[in-house]
Amino acid sequence: MDQITLRIPVVIKSKVTQELKEKILKETDQILTDIDREMQNLEFQAKRMMAEQAKLDAQGLISLRAQVEEQKQRLAAAKEKARNDRSQAEQLEIGSEIRQGQLEQTVTVKIGDDLNQLMGTEILLEDGKITAFRQ
Repeated sequence: MDQITLRIPVVIKSKVTQELKEKILKETDQILTDIDREMQNLEFQAKRMMAEQAKLDAQGLISLRAQVEEQKQRLAAAKEKARNDRSQAEQLEIGSEIRQGQLEQTVTVKIGDDLNQLMGTEILLEDGKITAFRQ
């Protein structure tokens, strides 16, 4: 065997433009809004379920409270992460590059090929359009 086909990672980077920055800020604002809505819904549902559970079984009420608290903590952590993400987005400098994700490329390598050169492949985007391929 003198060749093999591999799937190698390709890093996707985007050049920060005003449009991209506004899009990221809008997305984080939407996430924060969704989390707030989910927290309000949880509060409403928890009050109703606890009232029903209190009528049935006091032991079940303790378990239900623990589940509600766990959900509240999960949502609070998600909200804190979204706030941090928004703060980082606000600090993005126009013209800088940010990592947006990763794809895979299928390549056939032969004996003597430089694998290190293939492993550093990047695609640069500007407003969603490919502007460069980098090795």
